[in-house]
Amino acid sequence: MLKNIRKFSMRMLRKLKFLPPKTYAHFLYEHYTGKKLNLENPQEFNAKIQWLKVFYHPDILTQLVDKYAVRAYVEAKIGAQYLNDIYGVYDHPKEINYDDLPVKFIVKATHASSYNLIVRDNENLNKEKTSKLFKKWLNKSQYYRTGQEWAYKNVKPRLIIEKLLKDEGGISLIDYKFYCFKGKAKFLEVHLDREQNHKRGFYDFEFNPLPFRYVSLKKSISSEVEKPSNLEEMIKLSEILAGNFPFVRVDFYSIEGKSVFGEMTFYPSDGRKDFIPDEYNKIIGEYIELPKLKKGQKVITEI
Repeated sequence: MLKNIRKFSMRMLRKLKFLPPKTYAHFLYEHYTGKKLNLENPQEFNAKIQWLKVFYHPDILTQLVDKYAVRAYVEAKIGAQYLNDIYGVYDHPKEINYDDLPVKFIVKATHASSYNLIVRDNENLNKEKTSKLFKKWLNKSQYYRTGQEWAYKNVKPRLIIEKLLKDEGGISLIDYKFYCFKGKAKFLEVHLDREQNHKRGFYDFEFNPLPFRYVSLKKSISSEVEKPSNLEEMIKLSEILAGNFPFVRVDFYSIEGKSVFGEMTFYPSDGRKDFIPDEYNKIIGEYIELPKLKKGQKVITEI
């Protein structure tokens, strides 16, 4: 049955998402990568991400992917000074009082990835249309089903409104994403100009471009990127937050030299996008030391 997974349409894949995670992971992985998934002995980075989705279930992951609940963890670990300002957290769009909000802000769904709305003119915002969009987000309470990213399974769907960050002189914010393995940051990913001409690239900590990517050359950074003045601080903070997790990506912004926490991600791109050239899938995969399942143990619930 697994021989022709790549021929499955997205429509068929969506129907299969209600299979047990251990079974569905094979379909998802091969559909996107064209490779067979070996959960008994995964070697490549994305194969190990699938293993973590299926077998690694410490309760704290639910808090750390929740865009609101993670704030308590960050405050306890590194301090509230690294958190962005928030204007409120809401269970329903009708709770939002736009008169109490500034001209500019950003709205995020707490239970999902990429459910964000940047508001630059509160006064002229179409509130009715926006409310419908937020209801649509909140109704997708089973967001995790798409890729069965376990950490999202029990996150309460809410809306959080935060200060819209701005980096002076830049077109848009630069994302600094630190890939951490057992509490050690190995390299970072940089995202530029998300709103207009989104490009990304991988760098070492001297800000030399690394020889791999997971997007097309057209979407890769081709110009020189300046090393932020607070890079060392962001590395240190990322490693503190990463703790002893086998893998987590910790994101920060640098606002005029100030480090501002973004989010924590345990399954980048849902473990669907391979690195290019292919050899780096195994090279980077070797950084992830998977915990051992004990005899008779179905999932790991401890860090």
